[in-house]
This record gives sequence, structure tokens and C-alpha cells, in this order.
Amino acid sequence: MPRTPSTRRALAVTAAAGVLATLLHTAPAPAAPAPGTLPRAAATPDAPAAESDPLDLGAARAHWIDRSTVVWPVPVQDGAGWRLLHDATGGLTVADGELTGSGTPLTLTPTTLSDEQRDRFPHLADQPAFALDEAGARTAAEALRGQLVAEHRGPDGTLLHATGVQIPGVLDDLYAAEATATTLGPSFPDAAPADGAGAGADRSSGAPHLAVWAPTAQQVSVEVDGELHPMRRDDATGVWSATGSAHWYGAAYRYHVTVWAPEAGAVVTNEVTDPYATALTTDSRHSLVVDLADPALAPDGWADAAKPEAVPLAGAAIQEIHVRDFSVADPTSEHPGRYLAFAERDSDGVRQLQRLSDAGTTHLHLLPTNDIGSVPEDPADRREPDCDLASLAPDSPHQQECVGQVRDRDAYNWGYDPVHFNVPEGSYATDAEGTARTVEFREMVRALNERDLRVVVDVVYNHTFAAGQDDRSILDRVVPGYYHRLLADGSVADSTCCPNTAPEHAMMGKLTVDSVVLWARHYRVDGFRFDLMGHHPKQNLLDVRAALDALTPERDGVDGSAVVLYGEGWNFGEVADGARFEQATQRNMAGTGIATFSDRARDAVRGGGPFDEDPGVQGFGSGLWSDPNGSPANGSPDEQLRRLLDHQDLIKVGLTGNLADYRFTDSRGREVTGAEVDYNGSPAGYTAAPGEAVAYVDKHDNEALFDALAYKLPAGTAPADRARMQVLATATALFSQGAAFGQAGAELLRSKSLDRNSYDSGDWFNAIHWDCEAGNGFGRGLPPAWDNEDKWPWAAPLLAAESLRVGCAEIRATDAAYRDLLTIRTTEDAFGLGTLDEVQRTVAFPLSGTEHEAPGVITMRAGDLVVVLNATPETVRQHHPSFRGAGFALHPVQAAGADPVVRGASFDAEAGTFAVPGRTVAVFTLG
Repeated sequence: MPRTPSTRRALAVTAAAGVLATLLHTAPAPAAPAPGTLPRAAATPDAPAAESDPLDLGAARAHWIDRSTVVWPVPVQDGAGWRLLHDATGGLTVADGELTGSGTPLTLTPTTLSDEQRDRFPHLADQPAFALDEAGARTAAEALRGQLVAEHRGPDGTLLHATGVQIPGVLDDLYAAEATATTLGPSFPDAAPADGAGAGADRSSGAPHLAVWAPTAQQVSVEVDGELHPMRRDDATGVWSATGSAHWYGAAYRYHVTVWAPEAGAVVTNEVTDPYATALTTDSRHSLVVDLADPALAPDGWADAAKPEAVPLAGAAIQEIHVRDFSVADPTSEHPGRYLAFAERDSDGVRQLQRLSDAGTTHLHLLPTNDIGSVPEDPADRREPDCDLASLAPDSPHQQECVGQVRDRDAYNWGYDPVHFNVPEGSYATDAEGTARTVEFREMVRALNERDLRVVVDVVYNHTFAAGQDDRSILDRVVPGYYHRLLADGSVADSTCCPNTAPEHAMMGKLTVDSVVLWARHYRVDGFRFDLMGHHPKQNLLDVRAALDALTPERDGVDGSAVVLYGEGWNFGEVADGARFEQATQRNMAGTGIATFSDRARDAVRGGGPFDEDPGVQGFGSGLWSDPNGSPANGSPDEQLRRLLDHQDLIKVGLTGNLADYRFTDSRGREVTGAEVDYNGSPAGYTAAPGEAVAYVDKHDNEALFDALAYKLPAGTAPADRARMQVLATATALFSQGAAFGQAGAELLRSKSLDRNSYDSGDWFNAIHWDCEAGNGFGRGLPPAWDNEDKWPWAAPLLAAESLRVGCAEIRATDAAYRDLLTIRTTEDAFGLGTLDEVQRTVAFPLSGTEHEAPGVITMRAGDLVVVLNATPETVRQHHPSFRGAGFALHPVQAAGADPVVRGASFDAEAGTFAVPGRTVAVFTLG
């Protein structure tokens, strides 16, 4: 059975978890491995495995890779025989060691793979191959529309092996060239061309056209408002289509697909919604015949809405937020938990977004907003905790227990469990039935654009909510065995947490590209963050980039070249190290302009990783060596000092945008490039341009930054000092070249009560509290046992400790200091540089090396600016001869800012020395 939301999504512990990159962190099942550069397992899932049953038709160990070739790891010996059998009725079975049924045979002859075939299927390159004769190849299309069995018999005719057959390769060979050029889903050929701004013909007189790719189906019909209509098959593309009448517009529909389903072991007729649906009924029960260019679906002002000025990734400042987190606990919101909360004028949350925009935030990144499978869309079907959660002790286990009782039926999930890729999630709309979600999503985008915020959506094309015959397995019930990546035995890979898709297959790659273009054209989305992007081929992302670049304001209503792309370039699972294709991983994306999250500086600043047995492992931003917390996991003082200096080098590389070829002096006095700085066996620098790395120390995955510092700073650290370390840690991302990324509420010391994986922890642990009087979320009970119980011995005393209680003074101070630094970043030309040469000329670390390097302090020269990051508790003096006689003064934003401590920073021109208070980020500028 596919994993359900209650057992899945450690994708969170996944994506961007801290990592020792030479080790494969092991998380509780079904957690995905932590990111970073991960080695392949010694025995890969694609290696030919010993068969527990050589006559298992439920497995699929043979691979039909093109119309003339089958790859199958069975012995090749003289006198043996190999065949493909196909049966349209699905009547082939094994009984008493023999095949039964009346399948039509296709003879296989041993052959060798060509270099081109080996390149296309590297995971199969060394396995035995078999050729179909010309007559057999001509019948491939027919054979694929029924049950397939590969048969191997010995010289005496004994049946030695029988198995099902994997078919994605041959389907692509037969159909991809023409099918990838088709328009799928609902379309309106007679309508006036849409201009991207909501224009189009009157849909009441249109003739809707429905098309679905189902090349293995024996029959497809479409049910429209309860009435079945036949569809016509195009043999060249494998597409089934039907053209309706005007009264179809707005009607509910779904396909009836008669097809061989390996999981069912039978020919079935699946009633399934459209993989290319553009609108849905509640809980995705039916698709709707809707044209997104219909003016009726455009909110007021949509046609004339202006976009904020485009910002390249090199200069982007991105804040990540979950739709429900934003407003569900905001008493001033009129639409708590909904898209429309972002379109309000005077809620606490909207006012904070405006303050952040005014300070320099350029993009608001929304966690997944497409149709998902984990939240009931009908409010009547949901359940909420019925305990008095607020009355319970801060270290009580009862809050998480109460949340856990309803978490499978509440309104909360991060949303990394897609069902339909092209429709907004209905639970965030005022009404999930129909097109309100379309109108309200657009209203959200329009309103955020008015506040000078561009909108990024988190997209999850690497896996689906379900596979096989599950009711919410949309792709697999249309073309069984194609859209998902299969392992050696034919089972669906789930290294991402859930059923992995296969964007290396032409039509899944097409779906990815088409979906991104739809969101850009029809919803005016300004950027896309790809979840687990390393599970995509690099070429797939380049195809996405090319398709976006082709969008023009004149024809499409959007400048696609201004749409930004970034994602998680982690390297793990069955695709690791290029096992199946060149992946969209960190190092592979260098030179493409598509960015990846950088875990290098993140780990160095925070310290340790999410799977550390002891969460007290410290880093640069959490007191390593300079403010030790007493945890034996940190090692001796000498070990801490060595590791701290290594961390400072990683942070310096991060401050340059993780450039592979940037040259500087490291903490040991060596002249190195970014690529020569070691990150647990991998290069710290891996980009070709600074806009290809996303710098961050805090996002939805793993503990929030405040919570990580709760574990890592000494227990007695005062609340004001915790706030200062929060600002300092965040500054390492803000002052990095390339995109700076943070989690919403980090500027308010946001906590999730130490929950490291809050994907299904409900509103209680996730909601943002914009009013400081409501606290920052810390001490709302022990974090959920299902993903945090191993940390409870450390968590309980912290949650009960008064020293970790922050109030309005600390929250407001952090907010103001953060916005001061954000303003400096976005108003100074020294940040957001576009090329390696510019960074090499502009950015330097003059105190780096054995003579001047100070543990716990990083001093960066950036043009006319000097940034001093003092992570130690004491005032430090940073001296260098090159500073003598210079006219540096504290930056005007900080000199007139809210932080009285930083105003005590000074520069002695005669000595060439900067003095910076403890736990402080100070920026100086030439007068």
C-alpha cells in the first residue's frame, strides 16, 4: 500500500537537514535520507537482485526499453528460449510451475546494447539484452495494451523464469516524439487566444476539447455530468480525445480508462480524474471543464495588475511561508488559514509582510499550494483537537498527544503530497467546490504583487500522494507503470518519502514543464522552488527554463525570463551519483542560472545536523568554542577550535555565493578556491555564478532557528542574548551573494516548540503569532512523539526553563535589527553581484589566515563596506594594516537603527581597528 500522510513525510527531516556529507544519516522509517552530497548505497536498488520467486508475475524484472529491445537479468545460455507473451484479457498466470493462459508470443534473441541505449539506461547497461524481430517490433503497440509476461525456458523446455515487464522505455520510443507536442487536459480551440490577463471568448458558446494520454488503454470514455461519451484514440500519440458541446462548460467530468493494471492483476476500468485538470470539485472527486482564460475567473483588477520590478536570484531576498501558518492564529484576520488572508488590508500578518517588503524582501515563497491528498477539503469532514491546549504545562506531553489524535483528519499539512499538479488546493479557499480556489489564488497573487512582493510556489513533481490502484493515484490509474520510477523488481521507488515519479520519462517530463508554464501564465507565479530537485534530470529543469523563457508579455501576459527557479539539489536514493541520468544536483546545476540550496554555511552556522544523537553540537552561530555549552558531543577545546576555524571557511565561501573558483586565504593561511574548501568530502564551492546558490540558516525543515539555538546555546544564555544570536546567524545568509532565504517569523524568534518535522503537527505547533503578546511559540508542549521522542530528554528541561522565555522586548528587537540588516543588503550595490569576476574584485576577507584570524569572528570587505560578524560574547577588535587611515563609520541604517548595542561599535582610523560588541553584526561604510 502507498504511504499515507500519517506515516510519510520525513521529507521534512529530509530536505535540508544538516548532514555529514560523507555519511548517510539514518532516520526513522519512512524518512528520506538527509541532504548534502550522499554516497550511493553499496548495493543499489537497480542491481539485479536474487529472486525469491523466479516465477513471480507480480514482479516486473524485465525492461522493454524500445520497440526492438528487452533487458532482463536472466542467464543467457545455448539452447534456452526467451519470449514476451501478451494477453489483452490478462489471463496469464503461473500454476504448478507452468504458465497458463493463451498469450501471444513474441520471440526474443540475445543481443548487445548499443552505446546510445547504454547512455539512455545506465542502470541497465551491464544487464543481458534481447532483441525482438522486425515482426515483433511492429506489434509492440498492440502488445502494450494488455498483460505482458517475459518467459525464460531452459534447453529442455522447463520454465525457469517468468516476470512482468516494465514498459516506460518502449512507450517513450513509440509515442514520445509526437505525444510531447500535444495539448492535454481541457482546451478550447475555438476560443479567442488568451492574452494571459484573463481575456478570452465567451465560454458559453465554446466547444471544449478533452484529451488524455493513455497509450496502454484498451478503451477510454469520458463521463460528463454523469453521462458517458466515447473518446477517440490517436495511434500516433496514444492520446484519447473528445470534443463536447457548449453545455459541457463548467461540468464535472472524469475518465473511464479500461487498462491492464499490474497491481490489480487484471484488466480494470478505472474512473479517474484528469491528470491535467485545471479545476476540481471538493476532495478532487471530479475534474471540471474550465478554461483558465475565462474572464469570469479573474478577480477585480487582474487584467490590469502590475508586476513588481523583476529581481534576479542574485539579488533576491526570499521569505518562506505556509498559507495556513500565516493567518490561522491571527485574531485580526478575516480569512484565517485561507488565500484571501494575504489580500486583506489591515491584519497583523499583512502589516508585517508590508514592513518586510519595505525593508527589502523581494519574494514570498509559499509552501505547496497545489491540490494535495492529506487534508479533507470539506470542513465538515475535519477534526480539531478538543483539549484545552493552552492550559497545559510548557513541557507537557499532552499537547502533542491531543494533536496526534486528529492529525490525519485536521486541516493541517505542509502539502508535500500532490494529487493534481495544476489546481490550487481547495482547503485554503472559501469554497473547495468549483473555481473559487482559482479566483482567490489569483487575488492573493495580485495583492502580494501590490505590496511589491513577487510570489514563489513550492512544487513537488518528484513524487505523488499515491501510486497503483489507490483512489488518489491519478497518474498510475491512467497509464499503469509509466509515470513512477520503478526499481529492479518493478516496485515503485519511494526514496523521497512517497511514490517517486520519473521525470526522465518523456510524458512525466512534459507534465512538469506544462504544469510550470500553466502556473506562470495563468496564475502569474514569479518563481518555482523544486522539492528534491536532485531526483529530476538536469535536462528536465533546463526544459522548464527554456519553456519559461519563451513566455512573453505580449503573447502570454508574463515575462517568463523573469521567473526564478531554485530547488533542493540533494543527491541520494536510487538516482544518486547519476545512476539513471544526469541529475539536477548542486554541482551539476552550476552554469545554468538555476539555483540550489546550500547546506555548507547552514551547517557551519547552526552546528551539527538534525540526526545528531545529541542536539547540542555547536557551530559558529551557536557558541562553538567561544561560548561552550558543556556537551561532550563538541569535543575538547582544541577540537572545537579546529572545527570553528573550518566552519568560518565554509561561511566565507557561502558569503561569496558558494563560488567554486573564488580565491581567498583560508583560516590556515593557504591560498584556496571555494571548491578546495572541504565540506565533509565535497567541495564547499560549487557554483559558477553567485545567483546559483540559495543561502539560508532557517526554513520549514528541521528545527526552527530559535529552537536549534535553544538546544545549542548554553542553557543559561539570557533571552536578549538568544535574540542577538538569532540576528547574527540570520545575517550570514542576508550578507551572502546570491539569494538570501529565510522562514517566515524567524525575525520574530519563531519557535515550533522544538518540533523538528512539523509537517503534520497541526496549527498548535505551526501557527505564526504576529502579536508578540502571544509569545513566539516556544513552550507549547513537548514536540510530537512521532518524530521527536528521541529528543525529549533534552527538550523537556529546555521547554520548562525561564531563560528561554522571550517576550515582546526581545521579539521586537530582533524584528527591528533584522529589518535594518535586510535594508542594508537590498540598498547596497556590494550585495547581489552577478558574476564571479565582480565578486572576486569586490569581496575579500582581509583578516583570514593564521596572523589575523580571530576565532568566532568573520570580517568581510565588500566594496566600500566592512561587515564584522562577532559571534563571541565579548567585544572584539579587528585590526588590519589596510584599514589605517580609512574613513569608516557605522552604516547609517544601524547608526539610526533600533539596536543600541551595535551603536557602540566603532572604528579607529589611526590604528585601522574595528571594535564590535559581543554577539553583534556591525556594518561599516566609507564616509
